[in-house]
Amino acid sequence: MTTFTVTGKTLVGEIVNNYPETAEILFSIGMHCLGCPASQAESLEDACAVHGIDPQPVIEKINAKIAESGK
Repeated sequence: MTTFTVTGKTLVGEIVNNYPETAEILFSIGMHCLGCPASQAESLEDACAVHGIDPQPVIEKINAKIAESGK
């Protein structure tokens, strides 16, 4: 089984499409535009920069959520 690991370069759309349970993390930090076309092609690092958020804690929370889901 291959484990998916999110990095700063991972696209927001890829994260949410493959792991919808991670959306709650993104919503909680103010990323409410997950369905917009720009988010589908925007890296997590870039999305965090737009929102003035340090991407590292977000990456860690998302990877923990994915690991917890067992997918």
